[in-house]
Amino acid sequence: MAAELHQSVSRRTAILRIIRESTVRNQEELVKVLRKHGFDATQSSVSRDLRELGVAKAGDHYIVPAAAEPPEGDAFAAVANFVIEVRTAGPSLTVVKTTTGTAQSVAVAIDRSHWPEVVGTISGDDTIFIATEEGREQRKLRERLRGVFNV
Repeated sequence: MAAELHQSVSRRTAILRIIRESTVRNQEELVKVLRKHGFDATQSSVSRDLRELGVAKAGDHYIVPAAAEPPEGDAFAAVANFVIEVRTAGPSLTVVKTTTGTAQSVAVAIDRSHWPEVVGTISGDDTIFIATEEGREQRKLRERLRGVFNV
């Protein structure tokens, strides 16, 4: 178990270094580069690593989030430019439209925010559905999202 944990941490460190130093366009490409560097990597392990690291996709390539944990106001810095629109749908659903291919990265940032009004998120390619319990929480969430993403 300790060896697997060490391998995972080493692979994640390598992923961050690779993405910082070169243009990586997809998971398949990243798996190949990791294998060249001696890491045992699969598409599913890389997918999990990217999600856990908070790596975002900007257009056609991956970008690394800020190295340190940002203060509350800057928690969304890596994904701030990805959000196009925030709308409500009914009394407990908020819809966030993003640039193509960035919804999952934005949803991860929202999930990691641990905002009490967020019950959960579901993301696709360019759309995120965020569930809240009631209209009061939905209004608070909508204002919070509009403030963070300037939309």
